[in-house]
This record gives sequence, structure tokens and C-alpha cells, in this order.
Amino acid sequence: MLTTNPLDDDKLHEECGVFGIIHSDSATAMTALGLHALQHRGQEAAGIVSYDGEHFHSHHALGHVGETFNSEAIIKRLIGSSAIGHVRYATSGDTALRNVQPFFADFDFGGFAIAHNGNLSNAYTLRRQLVKRGCLFRSTSDTEVIIHLMAIARSGSVIDRFIEALRQVEGAYSLICMAQGKVFGVRDPHGVRPLVIGKLNDSWVLASETCALDIIDATFVRDVEPGELVVLDGSELVSLKPFASVPRKFCIFEYVYFARPDSSLEGRSVYEARKLIGIELAKEAPVEADIVVPVPDSGVPTAIGYAQESGIPFDLGIIRNHYVGRTFIQPGDRIRHLGVRLKHNANRRFIEGKRVVLLDDSIVRGTTSVKIVEMVRNAGAKEVHMRISSPPTKHSCFYGIDTPEPEKLLAHNYTIEQMAKYIGVETLAFVSMDGLYRALGEARRNADEPQYCDACFTGDYPIPLTDLNSNVNQGELSFLAKASE
Repeated sequence: MLTTNPLDDDKLHEECGVFGIIHSDSATAMTALGLHALQHRGQEAAGIVSYDGEHFHSHHALGHVGETFNSEAIIKRLIGSSAIGHVRYATSGDTALRNVQPFFADFDFGGFAIAHNGNLSNAYTLRRQLVKRGCLFRSTSDTEVIIHLMAIARSGSVIDRFIEALRQVEGAYSLICMAQGKVFGVRDPHGVRPLVIGKLNDSWVLASETCALDIIDATFVRDVEPGELVVLDGSELVSLKPFASVPRKFCIFEYVYFARPDSSLEGRSVYEARKLIGIELAKEAPVEADIVVPVPDSGVPTAIGYAQESGIPFDLGIIRNHYVGRTFIQPGDRIRHLGVRLKHNANRRFIEGKRVVLLDDSIVRGTTSVKIVEMVRNAGAKEVHMRISSPPTKHSCFYGIDTPEPEKLLAHNYTIEQMAKYIGVETLAFVSMDGLYRALGEARRNADEPQYCDACFTGDYPIPLTDLNSNVNQGELSFLAKASE
């Protein structure tokens, strides 16, 4: 059984989603539903840990949420009024059960469960120090570093130990944890990764996105603030600010691609943001054409905005097959070559003889773009013009997004004109950095102090890359980076 790679590898992938709930008679079922809504953030594995007031119960498995929590017996076994869950995307290779979260550990104060969205940029440096102290790691995940830092922390409450551990880590993280009858969540001081708070009757809910609140009919309360630790204890919510204040650096790519369009993050509708990016694209890169066509699904809102601003009709010139899993048999090179058609098919009647504007969210390696353009041309398109709703992706992400090395990024090696020739389009244009910021309500990008984390476009990394810049063995570092959350 082989994966749809390299087609799946030609998109940037969020590495996980997290969900937690307390004081609910249906905590595990609610968590499973929340993970369903967050499936787009991680499709390799899923896990849930519940707490019944005395004991913790867990279930982890490889595969989608619907495959993992598809049995009433499994849900009933995970008893308790509190639960946290995790969906994971393995960056490559090590999709082992030992790396599936939430992780669980027994401390002197009792059990502790943790689920992580993001990536710690000094995890390997800390790991080497911890191993020298005698710590034994069971996974290759950066998240486990936090558990060991808590284990060696000075005596204190679980919250005190947790804070002491987090003060030693660098990178991006949104964490949901469970211990001593409490559920608590925290975002890193820059707030790179999202985390929201919801309320369902007497239950508090934490989730990566608001779409996970919607599926269980919970009411959105607010975003967890950057650097904020919220402790949910029964019907109470306690807010702590244990870290020094630093500039916000929310991941700008959440708005471009990662988040579901029906979510709202940092007070902004993702769907609206993508439409506004399309409007900016139409202003910056107009072209004479007959039809605006999105590459589904993420390109749809942007294409609507582009069509609205340009006056060019919008149509679904490409249809997506939503029933393709991440694995299928590839018996030969010809079937492998046709793999893109498992997910997309040209709607010939609306393309033939027309000048087409194709809207997509990004170009990574470019392999999928080549095949999409070829498919549209084979359907009879007279011209193909591609418009991208993000600036060129030239740099790797080290804050929780699976990104190829720069040498494998098309925009890192080619000019836009060369990229257009490689992909096979008449014209190619990306939204500018200032245009992207305008779509998100900013006048422009402040070069001295960018309002978002946009390192994948600019190489301007807001958080130190300690592991990358150290003398760590690069083979070992690469292995750990690929297995981390």
C-alpha cells in the first residue's frame, strides 16, 4: 500500500489539531466530534485521553478519526467527564503509535496528559541535555521534552511545573493538557498557532479552531491570548499570564490555507480573509480572460473574490473527488502519473475554448500545479493564467508546518517567469506581501516589525532556531524534525 505522494507532498501540511472539554457527561463523544471537525489539520493518526475523577483512559490509532473512533464500545470505554484529543499529521516516515498523542505520564502528583500543535525549535538541544541527566524518551516527538522538563522541575503544583517547563522551550505551541481534574490550555508568547475557548452549557471547551466548537453546538467565547495559560476547573476559568509580553506573530498561512474556511481566528473570518485576498490579487494581477476557476477546495473563496473584483465569471471548472483517502495501490508508473485525477477532474464543458484564470493557495514543489495545468489544457483551455493567494514560498517553516527543504521549493530556485514556464501557463502571479497584509486589515507589511509570522515567504523567523543553528548532528536533527508535532 503506497501513498498518493508525491502529490500529497506538494502541499504544506498543518501537523496537528487539538481539542479538550471538561465537566461534560459526553466528554469523549464530544472530543471525537471535535476531532472530526479538525481532521484537515492532521490525517495520519488520532488519540483521546479521558479522566473519570480517579483514572485516565486512552485510545490511540493510526488513521482518520472516523476509522479510529468508529465504535460505540471504544467511546464507552473512555469514561469520564473530561477528555482531550489530538489529530496528527506525520511529516514523513515515522508514523508510529509511539508518536500518537495525547501523551500520558505518571507523576508524583498523578496522571498528566498533553496534546500539542506546533513545533519546539530547541527540542533537540533540550533532549540531549535531558538524556545526559538520565531521562529516557519513548517517542521521537518534541512534545515529550515538556514532560521530562516537568519531571525534573522543582517541587510545586502541576501548573507551577508546567510553567517552569515552558519557560525553557522555544518555538510555537498551542497545548491542551489534563491533570488533577483540570484541563488547561496555553499558547506560546508569540501566539503562532491558534487556540480558542468555547462554552457548552456548564462545559468549557478548548480547540484549535472555531469549527470544532460549531460541530458540538458550543458557543465561541474568545481566543486564548498569546502567552496566556487558561485553567479550566469545573465551571471556572482562570487566566494566567506567566510569560513576558512579546509581539504577536500569528501564522499568516492559517488564513491562506490551513484553517477551515468556516472558522474564525483572531477575530477574523477565514472565508472572508480568503475572499479579500482574491480581491487584492485581481487588483494586483489583472488579466483578460473568460472564466475564473478555483483549484478546489482551498482556492474557492479566493476565486470568488477574484471574480467579484475582476468581473470575470466564476465557475467550477475543476471538480474534486472528496472520497479519495490518503492511500491507494499504485501498480505502475502510468497509474502513478494519473494520480492527480483521483482528486481532481476538469469540467470540460466550462473550460473548452476559454481563457482560464486558475486560483490556488500556494505552489510548493510545483508537481501538482504542472498536472493541474496539463489537465485543464487537455480539456480544451485556450489559455491558462495562474494566480496564487500567497506570496512565493521560498523558506522552510520550523514552527509546526511540514515544509520541504528550501532546495525543493520551486520559488526558492526559480524566478516567477521561470516558474510559469515550468508549470506551463501563459502568466503566473502571486499576491504581494503588502497585498496579503491589506487583505487581513493592515495597511501594509511593516518590514521592521511584521504583524504576522510570514517566515515561509520572507525568511524572517521571529523565534530563535536553536537546533538548526547549533552543532547538532544534522541527520539526527532531521529525523527528529520529521517526527515531531
